[in-house]
Amino acid sequence: MRTTSETSLQEEYVIDAVDHRGFSARRSITGRWRAAWFIIGVEVAERFANYGIGSNLISYLTGPLGQSTAVAAANVNAWSGISTILPLLGAFVADAFLGRYITIIIASFIYVLGLAFLTLSAFLIPNNTEVTSSPSSFLNALFFFSLYLVAIGQSGHKPCVQAFGADQFDEKNPQENSDRSSFFNWWYLSMCAGIGLAILVVVYIQENVSWALGFGIPCVFMVISLVLFVLGRKSYRFSKTRQEEETNPFTRIGRVFFVAFKNQRLNSSDLCKVELIEANQSQESPEELSFLNKALLVPNDSHEGEVACKSRDVEDATALVRLIPVWLTTLAYAIPFAQYMTFFTKQGVTMERTIFPGVEIPPASLQVLISISIVLFVPIYDRVLVPIGRSITKDPCGITTLKRIGTGMVLATLTMVVAALVESKRLETAKEYGLIDQPKTTLPMSIWWLFPQYMLLGLADVHTLVGMQEFFYSQVPTELRSLGLAIYLSAMGVGSLLSSLLIYLIDLATGGDAGNSWFNSNLNRAHLDYFYWLLAVVSAVGFFTFLFISKSYIYRRVDVV
Repeated sequence: MRTTSETSLQEEYVIDAVDHRGFSARRSITGRWRAAWFIIGVEVAERFANYGIGSNLISYLTGPLGQSTAVAAANVNAWSGISTILPLLGAFVADAFLGRYITIIIASFIYVLGLAFLTLSAFLIPNNTEVTSSPSSFLNALFFFSLYLVAIGQSGHKPCVQAFGADQFDEKNPQENSDRSSFFNWWYLSMCAGIGLAILVVVYIQENVSWALGFGIPCVFMVISLVLFVLGRKSYRFSKTRQEEETNPFTRIGRVFFVAFKNQRLNSSDLCKVELIEANQSQESPEELSFLNKALLVPNDSHEGEVACKSRDVEDATALVRLIPVWLTTLAYAIPFAQYMTFFTKQGVTMERTIFPGVEIPPASLQVLISISIVLFVPIYDRVLVPIGRSITKDPCGITTLKRIGTGMVLATLTMVVAALVESKRLETAKEYGLIDQPKTTLPMSIWWLFPQYMLLGLADVHTLVGMQEFFYSQVPTELRSLGLAIYLSAMGVGSLLSSLLIYLIDLATGGDAGNSWFNSNLNRAHLDYFYWLLAVVSAVGFFTFLFISKSYIYRRVDVV
């Protein structure tokens, strides 16, 4: 039994955490909401900056930079894709070497530098929408250099900030563990607030005042958030430095694959030693994933002192392998998701956007409907649907994370069907009023026709994006949770890149602007409806594949504290 003094120490200090001086973290003066609000503030500023750039980027590319619709959409998807793949690198650096706090600091400096150069490039490029000539090669190069410098900054932010925020709550303490659950709710709602603010304010400034100012405001926000983040340092809890005898998690899991590959031709007669399972047997049968199980073996002719991999390491490696087919099928969601920052916005440009006499909605502003949908539906999901699901399924979460992801994939398919029908209506309107060859003339069709597809996409996000975040966070080893969040982000990134590739190939096959391209710069002669129908099919096929895979998925056991 624990003595009274031991219990008192555990109540006063947090196990496995230190303060900014390297001493054991006192529960009363470090962590929890005192620290979490600083970190939430950083994320709000980062989302504000990210959407301040990305939500209206296609308008900048087709406007001041003079690119065609297809090229601009491909560029937006490529940047978005790379921005969400690079966090894999940031997570590796944080988990293996620098730690989350230092990674966030370095990434923030790079982020601010990229935003500053982006503002400079916009200042040097004439601020007009009637393009008469393309900017010089130098200005184009400066713009894209700045854009991808921002992507490098995001690589350290996206996987580390949320994980560092969750680190401020001790999961071994019941009250703090409950607070940590609330932290994720506030995190998501605050993030949506930052996104909504960027879409409403920054997009309006970009469209009606100045692109340079529209890019400069996010830069100022990031500088302020970095200063506040550093000021909160004394209140943070930091994970204890890994003991020297412990192996880097990437090294120990990587060794499983190396040893299993080396032992791939062994059979039972060649074996000398087998690593003993200390506790319960692994969940899978001995035949399942037998390739990785061979890492538990040491052959008869092994060198003196050579040891097998530990069973825990093999289980962790096995858990990572099981994520691969799930990750692949979620790409079918990521490809339709990429369209709201590109073609949804370009559709809105052609439609009637007046809400009051003399006041027009910037087309990219409708993206705020996604955030509104999320903010409205998350409490309903959490307070109404989860209890109902819990009473039916007896699952504490109402439904499993995989079922939640699958529900969102169905909604994404429905979103593409609705988008295709609305685009067909828009093309019919252009034809009816003889405006097919007048792309700059506003169609007598309200932009609010796009309302359903934005709201449906928001509902899909509540299910699939939040579900993916929870799933990949919980299904990786505890010390690799930054990597888990990066894996979730990488699915969205690869989906954006695939969308970019798909647009390029379809545009090439249908003749580009000179032919009958689906992405003709004159949207009245384009066929975005065909593209949306194609994405609906891709999403549906992806869902049924996901359904097949998820039925056989074995959830990873929770780490024993």
